[in-house]
Amino acid sequence: MNTRGRIDVPEVPCATLPMVGFLFLTQGEVLAEIDGVKYLCEAGHLLLIPEDRPFSIRYYADTAGYTGGFKPDLIERPEVILQWIEPVHQAFWFDEAAFVGELFNMLAISFDRKDSEFISKGMNLLISRVKIRTKSNLPVFVSTFLENVFSPERPPQDLATYAAEAFVSPGHLNRMVKKHTGKSVGGWIAIARLSMAKRLLRDTEMPVAEIAAAVGIADSSYFCRHFKKYTDISPLAFRKKMRG
Repeated sequence: MNTRGRIDVPEVPCATLPMVGFLFLTQGEVLAEIDGVKYLCEAGHLLLIPEDRPFSIRYYADTAGYTGGFKPDLIERPEVILQWIEPVHQAFWFDEAAFVGELFNMLAISFDRKDSEFISKGMNLLISRVKIRTKSNLPVFVSTFLENVFSPERPPQDLATYAAEAFVSPGHLNRMVKKHTGKSVGGWIAIARLSMAKRLLRDTEMPVAEIAAAVGIADSSYFCRHFKKYTDISPLAFRKKMRG
């Protein structure tokens, strides 16, 4: 989802989906209406729409993010979704919003690649962060790792550092993160570095070499190759695109 300027949607009958609908914004705002109740979604906000509930979009404004839907049977505990009847409007802030944004990005890539294993793991990981679920099935040290790797307070660290912080061996941490999220510790570190780099390219004037160092990559040439591998665009081209 990517729109420029304000777009007012013409009056049309409300639609329904035969699945759970979702909307997550990385920038801008969207005004949605579900059963006559309006929800203003901004950057870092997630809106979940129950199955077969009438909804419509009233306007978009400089919007970027993700929208789509999923079937409850994709979730490990589908009864949580099937018993849920009210829309969920949840705001994620700072490192949590960055994590959720990159998770949606990886889900979109996995959908294009038809990687059903990661789609299933990724959706369960997402639902574990949403308040409709009373308890996460993730081990505490896996949740702690995900919190730490996307912390804005420091650049992403290496596997040994995160394992030491969780008081487990590197091998055990990697196995459990892979089991519960579908991606290795190294994979999440790469995503976290990319997320921080995007934020610095968009919001600062730091040179590319300084951004590379800030995200924990000493070689700026390697950083540029790493960035392009995941985004299909160079760091400077990304900065230019984000600034219109």
